[in-house]
Amino acid sequence: MWGLFLRAMRNGCFGAFIRSMEQRSTYLIIIAALVLTAGYLGYQVSEQGATIDNQSGEIMSGNLEREAMELDLQRLRFSYDTLQTENSLMMAEMSAQRSEIEGLIKKVRDRNYSVSKLKKESNTLRRIMQGYVVTIDSLNQANIALQQERDDMADQVVQVEERNADLQRRQENMEGIIEAGRVLQALDLMPMAIRVASTGSQRETKRAKRAEMIKTCFTLMENRIAEKGQRALFLEVVDPNGRLLPPGDRSPVAMPNGEPASASRMLDYNGERMEACIFFTAAEPFVEGVYTVHLVDDGQRIATTDLILR
Repeated sequence: MWGLFLRAMRNGCFGAFIRSMEQRSTYLIIIAALVLTAGYLGYQVSEQGATIDNQSGEIMSGNLEREAMELDLQRLRFSYDTLQTENSLMMAEMSAQRSEIEGLIKKVRDRNYSVSKLKKESNTLRRIMQGYVVTIDSLNQANIALQQERDDMADQVVQVEERNADLQRRQENMEGIIEAGRVLQALDLMPMAIRVASTGSQRETKRAKRAEMIKTCFTLMENRIAEKGQRALFLEVVDPNGRLLPPGDRSPVAMPNGEPASASRMLDYNGERMEACIFFTAAEPFVEGVYTVHLVDDGQRIATTDLILR
């Protein structure tokens, strides 16, 4: 530089030298300005690139968060779908909660709602669902307990009914036993054909032609539960042809059940052992053969035996 300056001074070109120096300074300033501008622009570009990268990362993170939020809401909706209850009020409430979840899913897809608000509402719905789960579980446990109690009651009812039926059968059997016990028991049923002598005495005969009546004697056993007092006993005399013989010396005899009988007798029975006889006079002559004699008390045959006439 000093060389140039000295040469310009020697050659008388100082003004030209000054102009040359001014031009160089101007160029340097322009170059410096360009360098600074380029550096600033590069810095701006770098900052904008970082900003774009950050924004891209935020967008990607936001997209991932919204996708996760949508998946979480769908799971929550499925959880509501799995809840089962017969309580109509709870069913209506759960239906409303499912509608809210559908609305939140739509907001996530439309991107017109902040994720933080969506999370807050989702957590609220989840807490409500957990409350439903607890309530439904309690109701189910109560229903199970009630069902068990009802089954136990049904078993008890069946047991009571069975006991009652058994008692009824026992009572009926006892009543049958008692009723049967009230019927008299007879031993030594002994029918015989007799004829009446001119003196009025009775003589046994085995011949049909000589027989005038059948005398049937028997022994009544002791019976403390039988009805005491006047008691009617009946005879059924069946001839060899199987025909019930009617009485021949008085009007027809009928038992309490309306069935006809051959003869009857009233006894004063006091529950103790006693002996008695019943006479039967036929309306027609006896014939040869086997006669069957039944002793009847209270409509039941209590003794039976045969009489053979020749």
